[in-house]
Amino acid sequence: MTDSTTPVYRDPNTPVDTRVSDLLARMTLREKVGQLNQRMYGWDAYRRTPEGYELTDALRAETDRFAGLGALYGLFRADAWSGVDHTNGPGAQDSAALAELVQRHVIESSRLGIPTLFVEEVPHGHMALDGTVLPVNLAVGATWDPDLYERAAAHAAAELRARGGHMALVSALDIARDPRWGRTEECFGEDPHLAARLTEALVRGMQGGDTTAGFAPDKAPVVLKHFAGQGATVGGRNSAESELGLRELHEIHLPAARAGVRAGAAALMSAYNEVDGLPCSGNRALLTQLLREDWGFEGLVMADGLAVDRLARITGDKGSAGALALNAGVDLSLWDEGFTHLEEAVERGLVSEESLDTAVARVLSLKFRLGLFERPYSTGEFPSPQQGRELSTALARAAITLLHDDGNVLPIPATVSRIAVIGPQSATTAHQLGDYTAPQANGVSVLEGLRQLAPPGTDIRHAPGCALTGDDLSGIPEAVAAAAASDLAVLVLGGSSARTPDTDFDANGAARNAVSEITCGEGVDLAGLSLGRAQHALLDAVTATGTPTAVVLIQGRPHVVPERAGALLTAWYPGPWGGEAIAEVLLGHAEPTGRLPVSVPRSVAQLPVYYNHKDTEYGGYVDASAESRYSFGHGLSYTSFAYGPPRIEGNVIEVDVTNTGKRRGRSVVQVYIRRLLTPVWPRTLELHAFQGVELAPGERRSVEIPFGTDQLEQVGAVEVRVAESARAALAVEPVVVRLKG
Repeated sequence: MTDSTTPVYRDPNTPVDTRVSDLLARMTLREKVGQLNQRMYGWDAYRRTPEGYELTDALRAETDRFAGLGALYGLFRADAWSGVDHTNGPGAQDSAALAELVQRHVIESSRLGIPTLFVEEVPHGHMALDGTVLPVNLAVGATWDPDLYERAAAHAAAELRARGGHMALVSALDIARDPRWGRTEECFGEDPHLAARLTEALVRGMQGGDTTAGFAPDKAPVVLKHFAGQGATVGGRNSAESELGLRELHEIHLPAARAGVRAGAAALMSAYNEVDGLPCSGNRALLTQLLREDWGFEGLVMADGLAVDRLARITGDKGSAGALALNAGVDLSLWDEGFTHLEEAVERGLVSEESLDTAVARVLSLKFRLGLFERPYSTGEFPSPQQGRELSTALARAAITLLHDDGNVLPIPATVSRIAVIGPQSATTAHQLGDYTAPQANGVSVLEGLRQLAPPGTDIRHAPGCALTGDDLSGIPEAVAAAAASDLAVLVLGGSSARTPDTDFDANGAARNAVSEITCGEGVDLAGLSLGRAQHALLDAVTATGTPTAVVLIQGRPHVVPERAGALLTAWYPGPWGGEAIAEVLLGHAEPTGRLPVSVPRSVAQLPVYYNHKDTEYGGYVDASAESRYSFGHGLSYTSFAYGPPRIEGNVIEVDVTNTGKRRGRSVVQVYIRRLLTPVWPRTLELHAFQGVELAPGERRSVEIPFGTDQLEQVGAVEVRVAESARAALAVEPVVVRLKG
């Protein structure tokens, strides 16, 4: 029984809404505004000492400013921008102690004992020292395996909570429509249905099931980034304008967010770009009318870094920019000055205290649901690093996509006794990691993986040949000699998003310009998609030796690569242990099961090349093909599959799949629709469902996939096409389904 002197908001047996109302009634305007501000970089809150950690004057000043702290971003963030590494930052063993030190100070600084939210980047694993690094989202998209991703997301959440972190910022909502964009690696792909399925898996994995009553100690509320349309910026340039009609926005760029909201996502982050002329962080039609009123979303909306202050370009000053954002539907700022003026905005009548209270209530509600008033400090154990490694490697393995094997080069035959491992990506793990990655001490390169897994006695020689960037061709003769003296050449090419201390950063952490070997990531957009002069020269020289060559691409976007090698596969950014997964596939210890989450262009001049364009009579180019080189959904196996004609019974589509080859393998059954009778102009194809199926040689299985005609939301008729890729779907005999209104 609760003591009558105990405030209602302190009673864990009282409903959350009642606790929130009680606490709000006790708060001053200044305290309320403090709950909506997330001003500090977390790494500025502490200093490492020989005895442990001490708090900084900067943290004390920030907590004094608003008598507490609403949220703290990046307490554990480690990378070149924050300047945190193993010499000065918290690892797995001391993170929880640091979090407790900071949290105790915040609670003691708050008159009402309100704890802070520790908000962390978890783009592909927690961005912290000793954390498990997963393959980037584009690689996850290539797995077409939501169940596997859900398990990996759950592990990342458990690591975050064990350290004392609370909220996970995760890219999920951006759709890759222009591969020149440096943040393509953060997208699940070019298709809204694939992104929606993986977003659901992300939310389930990180948050668990129903979270209305609260979050388990090993689960973390997710902030889905970015809402909405950021993948459609003009020219593939970061944070540029988006030219989106409402239908394009709803059909392509909103389904993943809708799926995330339905799955129970705790929060969304408003994007930098504008929609219909108004930046997302100041767009009431998007954040309130659509998200809250139409979709019924009750969670938090967080602004992207410094996005609120950018609104001053149209409001005139940062104070009114903060008012615009709050009135539009933003609840929590990120590094902005604008929200620090909300007390003044209320007094000036720019913001009602009722609107302010609504935002504060959402922040407080999340804190109560996390149990922070009762359990402000972490008591969990850090999950098994070995389990993290296994999940990361499994994702990397599942993402590897065989694009062509015209020379029957792969898997590497047992008769091959001499292998030349060549290329700037062949002996490094640093460039396997992607953007938003903490410093890593462990990993396996492709060279190391092959040396570990190749049959005993295999002669493996190595020559880098060239660097990832630049025009230095001096290393090519050594690489050519190695290839010429071998039975097989493995040529590992690609790009890199690895940030180094000499990187020049914008105020929000994006790379201001490409330095060293950076070719991808936030702020690194390309006008062209080639690998660069030196890498292409190396490719030409190695293939000219006549030695059978398999090219492996480690990349954060689909680069344009000539089909000169006998075999070509892409691993995207596969994470620290990606070299092991690649070696397994090359040697035939594992099958290439990945499928393209994006179309691969022949040249940048033909962009856009996504498969689900409008169904019009597109003319080709006089000087080149208008089709992508490899279509969305494409991926070869070391075996072969045959599909029977689809059968539709009610809301289930059934198709017989047979492994017609000599090896076990996994096919991804892809169900596409083509709208026939419709009130608006349709798309050529739309992915409607998919399911992976693993079969032994000669095995035949009837695969049942929920069809869900109720999801089509239009009266008319559709063609249903089942195939192994979008391009293959155009060539198969369709089944016509008439929808009932």
